[in-house]
Amino acid sequence: MIPAREQADAAARDCAADIRPAASLNDYAAICRLLDDTWGRGSGSDPSFIQAIAHAGNTVLLAERDGRVIGAVVGILGWNEGLHVHSHVAAVTPSARGGVGFALKLAQRALALDNGVTEARWTYDPLIRRNAHLNLEKLGAKVRAFHPDFYGRLDDAISGADRSDRFEVSWQLDSPEVSDAIARSLTRAGPIREYTPPVVPAHDHGIRFELHPDFEALRQDDPDAATEFREASRAVFVPAFAEGLAVEFVNGGYVFV
Repeated sequence: MIPAREQADAAARDCAADIRPAASLNDYAAICRLLDDTWGRGSGSDPSFIQAIAHAGNTVLLAERDGRVIGAVVGILGWNEGLHVHSHVAAVTPSARGGVGFALKLAQRALALDNGVTEARWTYDPLIRRNAHLNLEKLGAKVRAFHPDFYGRLDDAISGADRSDRFEVSWQLDSPEVSDAIARSLTRAGPIREYTPPVVPAHDHGIRFELHPDFEALRQDDPDAATEFREASRAVFVPAFAEGLAVEFVNGGYVFV
């Protein structure tokens, strides 16, 4: 199995980013500015809170390019149903997307393993296809739960009035399957790369839910259609999870088996 630190360093090289722990007041302020720029002014944390999280020894990482902060990830230690890193928030400047989020996650994985933590969890909007691709395909995480309206109404610059439905994933940081998924992603990676769904044989069993190619754009351009799509997803997700079905990400959509 390839060492986690080696994979993290390779991902950082692929996206031409320097990734390091946040370590100063300027770093914490830069993270807050990035979160505000992503979700809207005042929707992120304040620098003192980020500083406290970092001071306690949590995973607070920056991605820089040419001396400019282009991404960040903030994780905290959790213990519900086992010790883990809860990777609470990650953001990348839109103009810098193309492997930076992947590299940040791998750096977070390496740091967690260095400190004896072997699982990370986080939530994501299951209708954002590029996030499903990153989390389930590139990183090799597994969906562990569906949380309808997890945060309530966020009213931020991204979500607007949309419901905050979330998949929660578990990332087994020391598993050979995760290492193999990362190795495959690194083999395919280029410096900056748009996502093209891989050609994978279709399942002949299970329930398939096809994701919209760009739900974020749909939500901005046609909120009513986005609301209908959200309701359609719930009609599949709620009974599938109630039955205990597992989730796979195949050819740009979910298959419940």
